[in-house]
Amino acid sequence: MKILKIYIDAYSGLSKESWMLAIVMLLNRMGSMVLPFLGIYLISELNFSLEQSGLVLSCYGIGAVLGSWLGGWITDRIVNFKVQALSLFLSAPLFLILPYFNTVLSFSIIMLILSTISEMFRPANSVAITRYAKRENITRAFSLNRMAINLGFSIGPSMGGFLSNYSYDLLFYCNAAAALIAGIVFVSFFYGRKERNTAENEIKDLKKPQVKERNAYTDMPFILFNVICLLFSVAFFQILNTLPLFYKDVVKMTQTEIGLLMGFSGFIIVVFEMLLIHYTEKKFTVTKLLVFGSFITAISYTIFSFNHTIGMLYLAISLMSVGEMLVLPLMSTVTAFRAQKNNRGAYMGLNGMSNAAAFIISPFLGTHIATSYGFDVLWILTSIVLIVVAIGYHFFTKPLLPKNMQ
Repeated sequence: MKILKIYIDAYSGLSKESWMLAIVMLLNRMGSMVLPFLGIYLISELNFSLEQSGLVLSCYGIGAVLGSWLGGWITDRIVNFKVQALSLFLSAPLFLILPYFNTVLSFSIIMLILSTISEMFRPANSVAITRYAKRENITRAFSLNRMAINLGFSIGPSMGGFLSNYSYDLLFYCNAAAALIAGIVFVSFFYGRKERNTAENEIKDLKKPQVKERNAYTDMPFILFNVICLLFSVAFFQILNTLPLFYKDVVKMTQTEIGLLMGFSGFIIVVFEMLLIHYTEKKFTVTKLLVFGSFITAISYTIFSFNHTIGMLYLAISLMSVGEMLVLPLMSTVTAFRAQKNNRGAYMGLNGMSNAAAFIISPFLGTHIATSYGFDVLWILTSIVLIVVAIGYHFFTKPLLPKNMQ
């Protein structure tokens, strides 16, 4: 009963809007069937070379960076509702027409456009979380949203693996359907809905001395924080790029075993993230949690370089999941508190760009180091980078937060 009460407490106090934003994110990310199988589709179905496939995937990463910036920029000029709806409803037809592009140039262009439009959703969604969540629950609201993302990424690729046995076109069509359904649910619930605590915040703002609003792109303390976030993401996202190759080529795991191990990470996050955040945010400051999460992630990568037994691999992925649960939602929390009333989109967009840029850098850098020097060197270097990140968070996070959160 005590465990049940802890679970209830972890989810209590979150607004209806926070839950609906998470549900929309879940529906949208359940359609994430294309990306995990895109490289296989390009090589096996369209007969692209490995280099050509890499070019297309790079275009997706570039589009994600552009989308994060553009989504943030537009959100500050029109309401976040319109940006989210536009992104969802425009993504659906783009997924539908993907099977009709079969050259390297045309597929690269359509992937650039698609990822730009689909990634516009994220900064607008992050701004919406800050608008609808109670101030004291912002970190948990972001964690709920991330839990939805992880659950969607667990369901989507699993369904995608089944559907791809019949037809890759089904992946594109289901992805389109997921975006469309997410858009309908989003508009049905949020159309005409007033943002929570807006009037209260405006009254508070009138009582405060007027402070000139910062520019996210010239806010040097925030830029330094995002450089650290970029380094963390480049290191952490080896889990999506080189780690599966390591499991296959070095540990000699089957695809089923790899899938179970990767799925175990998603299971840990879905079950424990809200509990972990609920407990730790009361006991530790944001800065300490970012530092600790980065160190934990460094330890997990160090394990990969010294021990390849199944038990140790599961321990490493468990530690990595803990690090992920601590660091990724708190990146958004820091950004939310640094942003001001009229520039939340720009701040969320810039922080999103630091993550999106990692999708370009991480696979290229990881595969190059692994090919040239071996996986053990890659894991040691990744661990060193994460230790540097932990030190960076210690120094560069505090200036961005209120004193009681530092």
